[in-house]
Amino acid sequence: MDILERIVIDKRKEVALKKQLVPQHHLEAMALFERDCISVSNRIKNVGSGIIAEHKRRSPSKSVINNNHKVWEVAKGYEEAGASAMSVLTDLHYFGGGLEDLQMARATVDLPLLRKDFTIDPYQIIEAKAYGADFILLIAAILTREEIAAFSKLAHTLGLEVLLEVHNIEELQKSIMPTLNLIGVNNRNLKTFEVSTQISKDLSTHIPDDFIKVSESGISDVATIKELKTYGYQGFLIGENFMKTDQPAKAASEFVNQL
Repeated sequence: MDILERIVIDKRKEVALKKQLVPQHHLEAMALFERDCISVSNRIKNVGSGIIAEHKRRSPSKSVINNNHKVWEVAKGYEEAGASAMSVLTDLHYFGGGLEDLQMARATVDLPLLRKDFTIDPYQIIEAKAYGADFILLIAAILTREEIAAFSKLAHTLGLEVLLEVHNIEELQKSIMPTLNLIGVNNRNLKTFEVSTQISKDLSTHIPDDFIKVSESGISDVATIKELKTYGYQGFLIGENFMKTDQPAKAASEFVNQL
């Protein structure tokens, strides 16, 4: 069993427990559930950098990345650095995150926020809205086409935009549909954790221009972004490159200034 399969098994158990502890109507009664979402598509198109800067404490491949900075400090720093959006890991078991991180980031900044998690149930989309997200992640490798359609439609009814993540041409072809906003190519193989931006280059011509193209993972220098832009990419999700430093906000600021 690979790491992605293990994560999904654990996530199903986690969501089942959460449903018992916090019924959906409690989430729908939360104050943030009524807020109007910020369009990440518009921000990426109209706000220079295209950087989606990530808050990540740890990962299965790297163990501890950064446990030293409060999420609100990182969020404020990313906003001041000129990021177009922020990604917040909300998986606890494998990434050390939580919905409280999303809520704290929402209270701190006006950036579009991605709830980055392994979405396998509509309940998690309700959660994302209730805790202040503006867009959600759907991972093609763990969802059927029918699930992607149902989840993306639900997200849109709540005002959330959808970033679909793919790793190969088969996932892309099964998943393309009009209820998506952004298509992200993950340069990290979630089964082996090997990283190569060649994946983004290879898939670029297969992604219709109707969608914002996002390259995810393995981006550590400005030259890589400039090259990926020639392939039509407008968004760039960067996590470990900032979070592995002593000062993530400063690292993001220097990166955007170079860009």
